Amino acid sequence: MTEKEFIEEIKKIGITPTKDQLQKLEKFYQLLIEWNQKINLTRITEKEEVYLKHFYDSLTIAKEINLSKVNTLCDVGTGAGFPGIVLKIFYPNLKITLIDSLLKRVKYLNEIIKELELKDIIAIHTRGEDYHETFDIVTARAVANIEKLLKYTMHLVNSDGKLIAMKGNIEEELTDEVQRKINKVYNIEKINKFYLPKENSHRSLVIIKKKR
Repeated sequence: MTEKEFIEEIKKIGITPTKDQLQKLEKFYQLLIEWNQKINLTRITEKEEVYLKHFYDSLTIAKEINLSKVNTLCDVGTGAGFPGIVLKIFYPNLKITLIDSLLKRVKYLNEIIKELELKDIIAIHTRGEDYHETFDIVTARAVANIEKLLKYTMHLVNSDGKLIAMKGNIEEELTDEVQRKINKVYNIEKINKFYLPKENSHRSLVIIKKKR
């Protein structure tokens, strides 16, 4: 996915990027590649692949949530900063907390935040299950199977908030039986299945709320 294709595709999900946002994204890419030589962040390094499988993929949350109207967001198991850093670039209104269990990744994330001059975003060295703030939106991208993920994340979701689990093909993992089990405790509000543009790989957004 070239930058031009990236712009065209995110416009389809309601995002019109500014020049500054595109420059920040380009700088993020350069820093990601630089740091990836020092610590293992991603096996995806070719620019067009990063723009598709990391940058565009991170923004697919906009298919379901108007993030310009959200206040707080927590990205659990953020890794190289996906989706959290990308969301911060495009939604400066968000107050974002990035959580990762590996200290060297947190050091890298803090360097990215500093280099990109991002405000109202922090990276914390902890595990989701050990953190105890609450947020409007909690995201987790390819972190764990859905049942385990709920144990790591749902206490972080405030009473009106949502967990958005960003997955690949969810079919085998989220069987009817697993859905029934989850719905006894929480509400699966929606499962949005779609394909990434260009390569047509499966993606799923699983949106889960607390029962009232």
